[in-house]
Amino acid sequence: MNFSLYKQMMRTNMKGIISYGAGSAFYILLILGIYPSIAGNAEDIEKMIKSMPEGFLNAFGFENGLGNLEDFMSGEYYGLIFIVILSIFSVMLSTKLLAKLVDQGSMAYILSAPTTRGKVAFTQAAVLTTGLLIIMAVTTAAGLAGYHLMLGGDYDFNVSRFLVLNLLGFLLFFAVGGISFLFSAISNDEKRALGLSGGITFLFFSFDLLGKLSEKTEWMRSLSVFSLFRPGDIVNGSADIAQVSLVLAAVGFAAFALSILIFKKRDLPL
Repeated sequence: MNFSLYKQMMRTNMKGIISYGAGSAFYILLILGIYPSIAGNAEDIEKMIKSMPEGFLNAFGFENGLGNLEDFMSGEYYGLIFIVILSIFSVMLSTKLLAKLVDQGSMAYILSAPTTRGKVAFTQAAVLTTGLLIIMAVTTAAGLAGYHLMLGGDYDFNVSRFLVLNLLGFLLFFAVGGISFLFSAISNDEKRALGLSGGITFLFFSFDLLGKLSEKTEWMRSLSVFSLFRPGDIVNGSADIAQVSLVLAAVGFAAFALSILIFKKRDLPL
């Protein structure tokens, strides 16, 4: 790794990383803030939820209903808003760290220093991963602090499952970020890299969403990395945590390794 480049890139991108982290923290605190009013009318809301089509409930993470705080958070936040925020972050930053620098000619300046392409690509991958870690740390801290300060321990809350939920959330976007980084590594044009990584991420999301709607379309979920992250199963304890973690980590490491290898070997514009 090139530590000078790492520090420079972290300084350059820290404002954006903190903005995404603050946005994630805001939404999770908002969810915690409205939960008491939901819990007070839980019986009526449960009846309304049960009247909805099963496919709709599965698509938006309400298959467990609103039986407890974890179910509410998994459906209201981790089932959709969390996915959108971290998807945008992963696509945008991965493009900015390689393809944009190549497109603007800044990569030639970076490579003129005594370093190698492999070190540069590895360093940029580390910046992306660090950004994801910071956002997830802020999100986790906001959730724990919000529960204690806003709800005062008045509601049951399984802290260990909440921590696992955030761990798997990080691993999901470690994989998504790796795939996006791969498209950035093969592209000389910023818009092309953004279009490819954004397109495949949206396609993954669409496959997962459509696969939840009915048994006839369930096969589509097997085409999406998002299908491995099932917040409802995680909070009710039915998810295979070890297997999902290994698969997501393997996808991420493979995508980042391939990105670095391709970036080392391919021709770059002068």
